[in-house]
Amino acid sequence: MAERSTAAVDVADNSGNKPLSAKADEATTDGTAEAQESKGAGPQEAVDEPADADATVSSPDLHSGHKLAGRYRLEECVTRLDGFSSWRAVDEKLRRAVGVHLLPADHPQARSVLAAARSSALLGDPRFVQVLDAVEENDLVYVVHEWLPDATELTALLGAGPMDAHDAYQLVSQISQAMAAAHREGLAHLRLTPGAVLRSSSGQYRIRGLAVNAALRGITSEGPQRADTEAIGALLYAALTQRWPYESDAYGLTGLPKGVGLIPPDQVRAGVHRGLSEIAMRALANDGATASRQEQPCTTPDELSKAVAAMPRIRPPEPTFTAPPEYQRTTYQQGTYGRPAVPGAPPTQSMHAVPPAPLQSRTGKALKWAVSALLIAALGLGSWQLAETLLNRDSKSGDPGTTQSNPENGDAPPVEKSKPVRIVSAKDFDPLGDGTEKPQDIDHVYDGDVNTYWHTDGYYSADFGNLKEGVGVVLDLGEVQRVRKVDVTFLGGTTSAELRTSSDATAPTMPNSFSKVAEGSGTNVSLKPGEPVQARYLLVWLTKLPPSEGTFRGKISDIKVTS
Repeated sequence: MAERSTAAVDVADNSGNKPLSAKADEATTDGTAEAQESKGAGPQEAVDEPADADATVSSPDLHSGHKLAGRYRLEECVTRLDGFSSWRAVDEKLRRAVGVHLLPADHPQARSVLAAARSSALLGDPRFVQVLDAVEENDLVYVVHEWLPDATELTALLGAGPMDAHDAYQLVSQISQAMAAAHREGLAHLRLTPGAVLRSSSGQYRIRGLAVNAALRGITSEGPQRADTEAIGALLYAALTQRWPYESDAYGLTGLPKGVGLIPPDQVRAGVHRGLSEIAMRALANDGATASRQEQPCTTPDELSKAVAAMPRIRPPEPTFTAPPEYQRTTYQQGTYGRPAVPGAPPTQSMHAVPPAPLQSRTGKALKWAVSALLIAALGLGSWQLAETLLNRDSKSGDPGTTQSNPENGDAPPVEKSKPVRIVSAKDFDPLGDGTEKPQDIDHVYDGDVNTYWHTDGYYSADFGNLKEGVGVVLDLGEVQRVRKVDVTFLGGTTSAELRTSSDATAPTMPNSFSKVAEGSGTNVSLKPGEPVQARYLLVWLTKLPPSEGTFRGKISDIKVTS
């Protein structure tokens, strides 16, 4: 499982968004719970909450510093609802932050929460915040999950304003593909709100609370795929307009005017991308009644992801450059030394010293003739030396016994012969994903045996399922050495890769910290910089994968470095 973590815990975020047939608990700022009825705010119209959901169940009486299973130390309570609480905690064994949901073992939802957490953990998809542990112990049920401190909630992103077309396209594309994969495994979310979506620092979206958030509230649905699809449509609608696509306000967003119904995003705000506006309406369509412009409604995340993929790809906006200010002459350059000019006043006298007049006396003329004579003599001597040098060079070139070049005479230095460079060690490199990529096979890339290989995880497309820019292998040469080329042998089909280098004392932790020096694609790729480079660490960075057994996977059987 991935070993990164979540910025906050979504289970507290009701924001008026609960099943129409259920009462949800709303978290207060001081961590106490209040049972309130609120109006439904959108796509999470799930049904069949248990009849005893209104019964008050006391949360476990725990405090900061309490330790679970001898390793999870509770730090801060971020949610306390009727019957369960959520905490930021520390896994003392692995020294990392984690999130923990806690509820008593006799809670009405305890069994379903355990089942949902264990099913979610088996999915193992990096697009979801991973469940790390689900345990019943000492009359307590607790679920441990990742905690991502560098991620930002979609709620905060929407609070800053509507997204541009490229960001909104990335949002709906990544979320719909992730939920389609979850539903293929029989898992639904049913609480897919802006608080359940996180964007990492690398621009990848992660979904938290898969199955678990709904189980904590007892939310179920007769049409889970339709509910999750409509929820994705609501997220896209909010990203395009900064408005919630229902009459009630929710998640810090203003709802639509009452009585006007569901209107397309491009009629709510000027400049909205028309294709994305149609996608949002097709996802929000109710039995086709509000399908946008005669298009068929999308009723499942898979249909929605295919509709998004069929669109022309939306490119990121071009960076804007500010023109430099027009050049201004300074008063110093104008000779006034900062004194402002007075209108009507006579021009100020220049402060520059007047150069003396040339020597016109007899002595001056004699000096000029002497200098001229010296210059003529110097030119004659230089010409004579140049001619002698050329004659000596011609005579030496005919001597067959002289073969060694002399750099002091301007001869080109001898060409150094290429030789192999020993690879001291190698390491898998996946900083934009879960941090690991088949580390147990990494030694095969330089063991000299073409029958063994290292391979990546399997992905849904050649561009890593649109999850990240790439993965790779970092080679350590032991010390800074000259590198002329790196030959890489790929298996399975045409693979695209880049060569990036670093001469730092330690290997960089992000791909952009390396310097890109070459790229290529094929099965036997020679990555050769324009000029030999000095480097200690080499990153072979895979950017496009070949198909392999129903997925896309990269395979490297051999790497050779030449100086």
